Amino acid sequence: MRIDLFNTAASQISNEQSSQQVSAKNAATSGQPDVEDRATLTSDSVSIGSLVSTALNSPEVRQDKVDSLRLSVSSGQYDIDPEKIAASIVDEQA
Repeated sequence: MRIDLFNTAASQISNEQSSQQVSAKNAATSGQPDVEDRATLTSDSVSIGSLVSTALNSPEVRQDKVDSLRLSVSSGQYDIDPEKIAASIVDEQA
């Protein structure tokens, strides 16, 4: 399973930029004096950038987990509880 955090973070950044542009346009049309555009990086945006970078650099398939599960299934040691699976599916849908 691949989690695509990059597009989510890019969407958030795009939304923030759009709202800043709207604010700048409103200030320009409201008769206020010219205001300089300014960008500020907060620790949140630095954290998001770091998390996105980590996610993008991690392998898409964790081969060690796949191999471990394959061995468990082939040796008959992997126990599947259909009731637990069904309950998890129902809980997730609610």
